[in-house]
Order: sequence, then structure tokens, then C-alpha cells
Amino acid sequence: MAMGDTNVGGGVFAKVDYNITGGLAIKRETATSLSVARYALAATSVGNYALFGGGETPSSSATIDAYDTSLVRTTPTALSVARANLAATRVGNYALFGGGNTGSSSAVVDAYDTSLVRTTPTALSVARNFLAATSVGNYALFGGGVFSATVDAYDTSLVRTTPTALSVARYYLAATSVGNYALFGGGYTPSSSATVDAYDTSLVRTTPTVLSVARYFLAATSVGNYALFGGGRDAASSATVDAYDTSLVRTTPTALSVARAILSATSVGNYAYFAGGQPTAGSSTASSTVDAYDASLVRSTPPTMTVQRAYLAGATIGNYALFGGGSDAFGNTGTITSVVDAYSATLRIPIPAGSKHQFSPATTETTVGTQTTITLSAPISGYVKHRKGTITAI
Repeated sequence: MAMGDTNVGGGVFAKVDYNITGGLAIKRETATSLSVARYALAATSVGNYALFGGGETPSSSATIDAYDTSLVRTTPTALSVARANLAATRVGNYALFGGGNTGSSSAVVDAYDTSLVRTTPTALSVARNFLAATSVGNYALFGGGVFSATVDAYDTSLVRTTPTALSVARYYLAATSVGNYALFGGGYTPSSSATVDAYDTSLVRTTPTVLSVARYFLAATSVGNYALFGGGRDAASSATVDAYDTSLVRTTPTALSVARAILSATSVGNYAYFAGGQPTAGSSTASSTVDAYDASLVRSTPPTMTVQRAYLAGATIGNYALFGGGSDAFGNTGTITSVVDAYSATLRIPIPAGSKHQFSPATTETTVGTQTTITLSAPISGYVKHRKGTITAI
């Protein structure tokens, strides 16, 4: 915590300097709940919004909930087709929700721009559910799905092409990106797969080293120079985490603190988060555990989620990693939730009225007319100038 306590007169200011490279405690908050409790939904971000779309209520849902950087929730136009087990990612100025199922597999893609206006670009070339999505360069990629190896790519104008298919058809896989590569890892074939397919910014496919453990129902995200694949299931739930660097070299960092599958992952700032999941197949007791990995792949365990759940979705906006929805058991027997937990590793600095501050990357000083609070994530470099009182950053 940083503190400055002054009482100086006239035009004299006391200066409190901040130079923090890391080590901030991870905090959990609870945002406004989703407008509809649901599981098997998808989430991504665009502009100043994190979007949670689709899912099961237990009937298929078309609802979209949007959270801004202050975690204020709105409900934009619903998906054009209600569906669950879909995938989401972003490209350019668009968030895309593709595939899924509502009694049968869907090929529909819905696009939301930075103003949350919805359009419906060209559908996927193959209808499918339990697919995965990520982005690289100027492309959003939707890969795999039930009994499919197909990959569809959407450019920043939402024009669709179909690059080389995955090397192995599979579903229940996970996807993320690192450096110049989009990675699709794991899945079910119908046996557990360890395959990883990589697509570069020109959509050329290569097959890097396989996962250290074959598994499906895993989660993926990236932090710093690493793409992480965590958890999943083979004969039993797994705690394994595999990391791929920007050259696609694989290492195996510290495992998750709890073995689990059907978890969710997202990243913000210097941390990748893996949240929730099922420790045992078919269990009605899901996990509330959250594991965080920093850019050096050091693992910590932040506060648990407020609700135990699997089949949840994660997205990032501003300084927050959000985990929304989920159920403690698949299908109608589970307890479905609308809870959204927000994680951040930030410093909140109260700025007294009449004070001045400047924090990188800003190059000019800001004068504050009324009492306000600024929220910053590491690295933090800057200062506050104030005349009297105490500044206690938390």
C-alpha cells in the first residue's frame, strides 16, 4: 500500500511517487449478475465491453449481457438464434459468436461492433457445436466441433475463408493465441487427444509438440509470451498445464491446485486465470477454485469464486477478468447460476480535490476538480501531488 500524509499551505504541493512493477494482490469483486442464469455460454470482448452470449437456461438462450470497464451491465440485441455450446472471439472492431446447438448444430455467426450493434455475417461453412475460437493477426478462427476438423476464418471486414483443416477432427477442444500463432489444443476424437494445431497470421497450419497429457474439456488463455492449456479430462480430471512460447516451444509449469475439467480461462494484465470446473466426471459438486499464472508462469491461488460452478465463461474488460454463469452439474439436474465474479490485480488511488497526478503512459499532468479514485494495474509509474490529508492506495 502507498500512503502520503501532508498538510502544506499556499500553492505548495507534496508529491507521492509510485513505481510498482508487480506483486499487487489479486482481489475479487462481484459484478451485477447476468440478466438470465445460464451455463454452456460463451464470452469475449470488443471495444469497451465484455460480452456473455447464449447458453442453456436449461432451454437454449439468445441473451447477450454486456459489461463495460466500470462493470455496468446492459443487455444489447439478442443473438439471432438461441443456442448453447457455441464459441466466441473477436477480430478488429467485432465480437463474434459462432456455432452452437439448439436441438441441432448451428452454423450461425452473430457479430457485435464496438457500439454493440449486431449483424449476421456469412455462416460457418459447417454447422457444429462444442467448437473453439481464437484470433491471430487479422483473423478470427473457429475450429473443430462435433465430428469436424473444419476451420473458418473471418477477417476484419467479416469476410469468411476456409483455411487448412485441423490435423485431427475433434470437439471439446480449447483455443488461444500467442505471438504470431493461434493454437487449438486437445479435444475428443472420440478418444482424448493431445494434438495441437497452430495457425500463423497467414493462416498456414503447423503442428507443434503435442500436449503433455491427452485431454478434453480443457481451457486455454495467454499471458505474456505464453499460451496456456490447463485442466481437462481423460480417464479422470487433470491438473496439468502446458505452456507454449512465441516459438511454440512447450514447457510444463506448476499444475493447477485442483484437478478439474469444464473450467474457464481468461487473462488481464500480468495474470492468466483458470476458474471453476468439475473435479470428478458427473459430479454435482463443482469447484470454486481460481488459479492465477503470472508472465513468468508462477502460480498463485486468488480468492475462490462466490459460487462453485463448471460450464462457465470468462472474458476480460478494462482491469477485470470476468467469470459468468455456469452450473454445478450438466443438464437439468444442476443448479444454474447468473453470478459474475470479477478479478483484478490493481492499485486504487484516491485523488483529493484540487490535486494533480500523472501516470504512464500519460505525458501530461491532470488536475482533479473533485475527489476521485483512479484504478491502475502494474506496472505503475507516476505520482500524485496534493496539499493536505492522507492518500491511502489499496
